[in-house]
Amino acid sequence: MNRLRGRRMPRRITQLLVGLFLYGIGIAFIVRGMIGAAPWDVLTQGIARHIPLTFGVITILVSIVVLLLWIPIRQRPGIGTVLNALLVGPSADVGFLLIPETDALWVRIIFFVIGLLVLAGATGLYIGASFGPGPRDGLMTGLHRRTGWPIWVVRTGLEVMVVAVGWALGGNVGVGTVAFALLVGPLCQYFLRLFAIRLPDEAKPGTEATTTGEIRIAG
Repeated sequence: MNRLRGRRMPRRITQLLVGLFLYGIGIAFIVRGMIGAAPWDVLTQGIARHIPLTFGVITILVSIVVLLLWIPIRQRPGIGTVLNALLVGPSADVGFLLIPETDALWVRIIFFVIGLLVLAGATGLYIGASFGPGPRDGLMTGLHRRTGWPIWVVRTGLEVMVVAVGWALGGNVGVGTVAFALLVGPLCQYFLRLFAIRLPDEAKPGTEATTTGEIRIAG
């Protein structure tokens, strides 16, 4: 079993790194679409209006704060958790350099659709590598485990809170925010089935990845 895990390690590492890079690119496409950002990115946008830091740097700082919230709920990070916190923000900044701003609504809608698909695929890649959930995912699963509340209650409560704070700070809330909330779960679940790497000690293939995929929203 250990030998099999070792043979799969190069693929897992590649999947993790590619997934995290593409996740940031997906965020950049959605933000450039300007029809409404994902909930956590609304918060980042709002903070960016008041602090002279890049979107990517603020994403890292928010991730660190979220990781600190893992301590009281006794959630343990994996290497994928740490790399998520450190790499998604910079890759989003790269995306902003490559993807132009536009006033054409049809182009912005295309940007949003591309971003949603890229982000969902990237989620399948990095979570499917089984190196641990992202900071926000872990907060949701940790709160679910500690409180016993249903996943959808925890997820909805967190996202309503961050959207409200982000909107109050000037973040972009729109039809894209609603579309993201409705579509990202099913899309992530599809890509998780596609990219999940089955490890020898998994009791039931795909169970953990599917569960994580059902709660995935942003980073």
